[in-house]
Amino acid sequence: MKLNEKLFANMRAATKTLMSQGPKAATNVIHEALKVLTPHKVAAKQAAAPSAARDAAPAMRDLNAAPEHARPAARESVLPPGAPPPAGAGAQAESAPEAAQQAAPQAGAQPQAAAASAQEQYVKNAVQEATAAFNKLMPDLLAKLDRAGTSGHAAFKMPHFDLPGMHGGASATPAQALPGKFTDGSFTNAAGTRTYKLYEPSSYNGQPMPLVVMLHGCTQDPDDFATGTQMNALAEEMQCMVVYPAQSVQANSSRCWNWFSAVDQQRGQGEPSIIAGITEAVMHKHAVDRSQVYVAGLSAGGAMATIMGTLYPELYAAVGVHSGLPFASAHDLPSALAAMKGNVGPQKASGKSIPIIVFHGDKDTTVHPVNGDELIKRGAHHESKGFVTEPGRVPDGHAYTRTVHQRADGTPQAEQWLIHGAGHAWSGGNARGSYTDGKGPDASREMMRFFQTKR
Repeated sequence: MKLNEKLFANMRAATKTLMSQGPKAATNVIHEALKVLTPHKVAAKQAAAPSAARDAAPAMRDLNAAPEHARPAARESVLPPGAPPPAGAGAQAESAPEAAQQAAPQAGAQPQAAAASAQEQYVKNAVQEATAAFNKLMPDLLAKLDRAGTSGHAAFKMPHFDLPGMHGGASATPAQALPGKFTDGSFTNAAGTRTYKLYEPSSYNGQPMPLVVMLHGCTQDPDDFATGTQMNALAEEMQCMVVYPAQSVQANSSRCWNWFSAVDQQRGQGEPSIIAGITEAVMHKHAVDRSQVYVAGLSAGGAMATIMGTLYPELYAAVGVHSGLPFASAHDLPSALAAMKGNVGPQKASGKSIPIIVFHGDKDTTVHPVNGDELIKRGAHHESKGFVTEPGRVPDGHAYTRTVHQRADGTPQAEQWLIHGAGHAWSGGNARGSYTDGKGPDASREMMRFFQTKR
């Protein structure tokens, strides 16, 4: 039979992330959440029962297990902490042949073929039970992991959702050498400390320049993101500054911006206050045209860019989102996973419309493309007076559909690029950076063009 591979992949990702919090936290949560099978006694009953009874799945234990001191000293089988679910189910299924052989004499020494059939049926039923149990447990498990920080365990961090595919990891080649300065900085406020890197083009001599805030995706860092997006080269060409705030592993073990956390969706609190603080710090130390400050990001960074544009409209003139999600589309881990699958929550009041440009691949299996549609809908809801749709294709690359939502004066309020055949990666990016797709239109250049219309 076919196992629920996607479900088990999710469980493995959650387990791997939780294990990074330490074996004690992993043991406490997983040991309590995954006690689902009691195959020893069921195996004998399965082998001895009539075929009609064997066809039914074994009865499942009460998922709300009794406290440790109240549990009987019965032979119970649980998935070992950290073990992938398929292996756990398979290990328990391996006890079926022995149990069936012991039960066979009591059933009147069934023929060998019938015994084999009983064994096969037991394995099938055991796996069915495990799959059904995990399906039922998944929402509660995720919620429990999300609440772990309030019960004495290390808080569970959102599994990074820049999944394998394209180019992976945060060990990409550092940003290419350019004539400008690419320097390190750090900012601290009541919400915490984050480092950042700032690119100053070689043409900067103290004159006011635009500033672009670039928020990386999960597992990435400023060097990797700068390399993949090639935004520093554009800054050199277009004479602007670019700052790359860096998420810390202490805040999220996968370096994801915590866009799904309720506290990180409020002005003056959490990570938005830190990113705004970094923006203000750069503006204070350098000559920046305050009317030309923009924020953009990829994936989790794209979701956080939307939060920044929503919470600080006086600071950012426009927002660029690549493969991201709308503002407040989630408030915890389970709702974040739902939003990533396309179940976006209801729109929250966000004041005026956000000038926004959105890129999304229509084959993105990590963040559903419906999120791009919703971003445009919310960003253009007040100002748009009409739209124009234009198809196109990159030579030897992806086709795309560009839709421009215009204001009454004809200037763009929102712009959407749906890239046909593209997945979860920065369109037109450099292959030396992670999560890039060079076959698509140049998202970095198009974002800069769109930003220039917001002067």
